[in-house]
Formats: sequence, structure tokens, C-alpha cells
Amino acid sequence: MKLKKIFHTAWEGLMLNKVRSFLTTLGVIIGVASVIVMLAVSAGAEASIAEQINALGANLIIVSPMRGVPGAGRTLLIDDAYAIAEQVVGITGISAEQSPAAQNIRAGGVTLESIPVVGTTADFPSVRDYDVSEGRYFTTDEDDRKAKVVILGSGIAADLFGTESAIGQTITVDSTKLTVIGVMETKGLVADIDYDGRVYLPINLVFQKFMTASPMGTDAVRTIYLKSESQEQIDSIIAQTTALLAERHDVDPAKPDFTVQTQQDIIATQEATTAAFRDLLAWVAGISLLVGGIGIMNIMLVSVTERTREIGLRQALGARASTVLMQFLIEAIILSLAGGFVGVILGVGGSYLFGTFGTMRTEIVPMSIPLAFGAATIVGIFFGYYPATQAAKLDPIEALRRE
Repeated sequence: MKLKKIFHTAWEGLMLNKVRSFLTTLGVIIGVASVIVMLAVSAGAEASIAEQINALGANLIIVSPMRGVPGAGRTLLIDDAYAIAEQVVGITGISAEQSPAAQNIRAGGVTLESIPVVGTTADFPSVRDYDVSEGRYFTTDEDDRKAKVVILGSGIAADLFGTESAIGQTITVDSTKLTVIGVMETKGLVADIDYDGRVYLPINLVFQKFMTASPMGTDAVRTIYLKSESQEQIDSIIAQTTALLAERHDVDPAKPDFTVQTQQDIIATQEATTAAFRDLLAWVAGISLLVGGIGIMNIMLVSVTERTREIGLRQALGARASTVLMQFLIEAIILSLAGGFVGVILGVGGSYLFGTFGTMRTEIVPMSIPLAFGAATIVGIFFGYYPATQAAKLDPIEALRRE
């Protein structure tokens, strides 16, 4: 029998019970859609992490106290930042940062409670790729003199002064009066930090006014950001910084009380976490496809039992066992391919809707579509083969005797 005729016969067999055929494909539909959606969620999470970390600035090297080491939080000092700036070759800027407890801010009749205060050095805008939209940032001299100046995040400026210019205005942070000299550009949320909802002060002023009761001391910094001249110099800068700080802290460079990381190191660490999440999603999707395949095999076995007389009659009229096997195998493949096709449509559409209206970003992985469709085909062949062989093995005389 020609292949075209076999396809036609297989299709007629499926159309004998349309509802059952549709329900059989549901498992495959769900499995294929799950593969696409779950890979899209995983890819979206990884892309978001990379974008947020890269938004911190270009060619960054991040120095921070080693977590879990007793006293490490007090060992990264402002003098370390100054030493790095003087002795490490290849950096174009350095920004030491410290964040004391959130403070209340007042201006005129407006009071904002628990606003994050960030002490930085003068290179902060260039190192962090975060420009001033109005006014200016403070200078190194103003930082050294502990000048009582402040730069506002765009959201804070709007909350305090509305449409009026904030430049030259006076605000009170806790009990310290400061003059506004700049407003940062709008940046929004980056890594769950609202950059527009913070105020930026000279770090030495923060030490003097807001760190006197801190257990970290009045000269400890939370993070030091270094900006490399180029990607090629990053490894050299890391080596120089590690050696310098190890000597200053009198620690073994192999067991430092600080960490020196690049953006790519952080991204790789985050991706390792999302990889476990992605593997879990893949297992869930795989189980869905497995359940769909078992459903196809179950229904095909039922179909063979119900159509025993039909099979016997066809064999009596000259149909070979291979033809019968091919017919039922094609029926199973059609079911899985139909489920795969619908699953791809639902998976792509679901990923788009989930990313548009949900809280998590999604990015459709192009390879997930042929991967899911191919998996559906394999499921149809694998789970359809056994029922097809059972049909092909039927003895025509015994088959014709059955009711």
C-alpha cells in the first residue's frame, strides 16, 4: 500500500473518535507548551540579571569585604580606596561607597521618611555611568573638606520640590542642613535598588555625620568600584588590587578578607543559580511530555483492541503486517505532531502574555521550538511503536472471530 493511502487510512481511524483523539493530544500539548514557556522564563531571568549588573557601569571591578570572615566588614577602609587610586595602573576612576542607616529628609513643609543616604567619592558618576541631569556633582576638594552639599535622586527632587528647581535649595538630612547642588538623571530600579529614591553625599561627610555610632567605624566602606580603561586590563587590575590589599591588610592573598570581582563573575554566579532553576523546569516539562506519551500509548492500545476485526479483515484482504504497523504508528505520530503544533503556538503565545502581563521577564529561546517539536515527534514514535506492533502481530483468523 502506498504511503499516501496509509496516511489517509490512519487519519480516518483518528477521525472515528475526534474527542478522544483531541484529549489524547492534551498531554503532548501541555508538555510542549511547558518546554517553551519554562525556557523563556529562564532565559528572561538570566537576561534581566545580566542587564541589571551591566547597568552598574561598564568595565567595572567590584571590591567588597569577604562575607563570613569575622571583622571583614570593618577592614575595607576609605584609605584602601585612596591607595588603589594612587598605586593601581589601568583604572580611569574609583568610587568608594558607604550607606548608613536611612534618614528622614525635610525641605519646606515636606518630610520624607527612611530615605537611603549614600556616601560616595567624586568619581561616582563616571565610574557608575550615572550622570547628573541638573547642576553638578561634588568635587574631590569638597569631599575632603566635608562640604555640606547633596545631590538628589530624581524621584526625591520631585517629591521635595515638585516642578521647581532643586538647585540651591536647602534640605535637612536628619539634623544636618545641606545645600542641593545637583539632581541625578532618572535611572529607576536596578537590581531592586531605586536609584531615583536616594540622596548622594560626600563620603567623608557621611563618616562625620552618620557613621559615628556604627560598629564598622567611621572610615569603613561597603564597596569600592574600579573602572578599567579597557577589558584587556581587567585581569591586571585585579592582580594589582589583590596584591595591594593583601599587603595592606596583612593577609594571605590566597585567603583574603575581601573579594575582587568583575561584572561577569557576578553574572556567572547568578546564572549558576538560575541553571538549577532551569533544570528543574526542564524536568517538569519532560515529565509532562512523558505523561502525554503514555496517554498516546494507552489510547492506541485501546484502539487496537476496538478495531481488531477491522485489522483482521484488512489482513485477510492482503494487507501485510508491516502496513498495519505503519498505519498505527502513523496514527500515533499524527497525534503527537498535532499536539506539538498546538503546543508550540500556546507556548509562544503564553510566553509573550506571561512576559507582558506577568511580573517576570520572558525571552523566547528560538531553539526551544524545534526542540519541543522534535521531542513530541520522538514521543509519538516511541510510545506508538508498541501498540503498532501489537496490531501487526494479530492473527487475521483470530481477529475475525472476535466480536
